[in-house]
Amino acid sequence: MADLMKGKIAAITGAASGIGLECARILLSEGAKVVLIDRAEDRLKQLCAEMGSNALPLVVDLLQPAEVSGMLPRILELVGDLHIFHANAGAYVGGPVAEGDPDAWDRMLNLNINAAFRSVHAVMPHMIERKTGDILFTSSIAGVVPVVWEPIYTASKFAVQAFVHSTRRQLAPHGVRVGAVLPGPVVTALLDDWPKAKMEEALANGSLMQPREVAEAVLFMVSRPRSITIRDLVILPNSVDL
Repeated sequence: MADLMKGKIAAITGAASGIGLECARILLSEGAKVVLIDRAEDRLKQLCAEMGSNALPLVVDLLQPAEVSGMLPRILELVGDLHIFHANAGAYVGGPVAEGDPDAWDRMLNLNINAAFRSVHAVMPHMIERKTGDILFTSSIAGVVPVVWEPIYTASKFAVQAFVHSTRRQLAPHGVRVGAVLPGPVVTALLDDWPKAKMEEALANGSLMQPREVAEAVLFMVSRPRSITIRDLVILPNSVDL
């Protein structure tokens, strides 16, 4: 165990699996205290019991606006402070627009955009008051390169990127850093609706990353000296041609 994040307190949404879980694990391994936020109560409690006393569960349904807006007092009640907030939770919908389900789009857009922005709005005043902090988004390479097989998902991540770029400039005078990690395809549950043939091809040719690789990038971002902001960190498998 190292001490790169010793004394830091982080909160991560969508922390019961995938990228969020690996980010929690790597921050804990570097000495941070981490609030894992998710709606999967049993899974959260199990994970936190396994990871030790510095991992604390917080059950929040991110599709319930009142629960999201009320997160900060609950975080502070658990850990007393907040230095790093990672808006990681998200959903994925791919496929042709003409064959799509607008109701599925709505759920994804609410989670990827509305819930993410609302969660940041909830914690922002605390960081402004303290004159320091890190706000991080899990975005996607789809936020800078329109991906033909996932137009609605791409649109959601373009919205995230616009929010990151503009909010970063608003919060910089208050000592609060805002940035995004933009991975290419990662082996997570978000890709469960990929066509089977596409998934098999990606696994065979090495064009999928593991969540741990994204977590290592996140650790790099939040551990930079306070004089440095990593605004966007794009990470891709070598075999992805984007």
